[in-house]
Amino acid sequence: MEPIPDARDAAVANWVEALSAEGYCIIPDAISPVVVDALATDLADDFARTPHASGPFYGEWTKRFHGLLRRSDHMDAFVRHALVLRIVESILGAGCDSIQLNLTQAIEILPGGRVQPPHRDQDMWPVRTPGVEYLVNVMWPFTPYTEANGATRIWPGSHRRQDEILIDPVEAIPAEIDPGAALLFLGSTLHGGGANRTAISRRGMIVSYSLGWLKPYELPWLAYPPEVARTFPADLAALAGYRAHRPNLGTFEGRCPSTLLDPEGTGEFGAVDALRPEQEALIEQFYAGTLPAGLRLADRT
Repeated sequence: MEPIPDARDAAVANWVEALSAEGYCIIPDAISPVVVDALATDLADDFARTPHASGPFYGEWTKRFHGLLRRSDHMDAFVRHALVLRIVESILGAGCDSIQLNLTQAIEILPGGRVQPPHRDQDMWPVRTPGVEYLVNVMWPFTPYTEANGATRIWPGSHRRQDEILIDPVEAIPAEIDPGAALLFLGSTLHGGGANRTAISRRGMIVSYSLGWLKPYELPWLAYPPEVARTFPADLAALAGYRAHRPNLGTFEGRCPSTLLDPEGTGEFGAVDALRPEQEALIEQFYAGTLPAGLRLADRT
């Protein structure tokens, strides 16, 4: 008997195809608006307390704050959203052992806010490998995003035009979405916040994921020190930085930083390798004296 296709797998494949083709996709009804409202309520005081941003990129007409996992228990439902994570892992998985949380950022575009300069978020890292995506952003609106109040402007297909710093604004579209929907776009996609021409603020957040070996935008161990991360489920703590990435990246005392989450830990640690299988095989060949001289990187298969 033929296996019954899993509708969840088909959904992931469809969204990955759309994201890969256009550089962005919008998933309607990704999460209950009730959960969105609960999170927005938790963060309302933080929005009120946060000073205006400064600088020509952030814009003094915006408010921004981070470390959202420590500000609301409702964040976990967004950060570990099952469909979103599977889409992100499908996009980024070929370039790393494991993905990581790059940042969580709440954003408010105030009335009168100017348009943000178009940019690609991957450009924070001064490297580019053809065919490799470094980052996937997920934008979750707390209020409706409209063209009038500053909906994020997206340049469809711009991930295939990465040598173009600017693209004609007429090619951009406003990503108009309501609370409960999710806007996903690649780190290689040209985008920018729109101008808010209304009398009401536009509020929402970005949850961003990147290759696990990159230095993330938000330093996770400062955003979520061990006493905070110990309250997280293990998978969430791993996403938030408490996971080493092979080979031996992001360690503490030579060990996976998840060691810091063990309340029984003594603070005395011995280093433990975290290597990829092909690296261990090369080391075995070296000690066995069978590693050929002049081996090139391209030959390591």
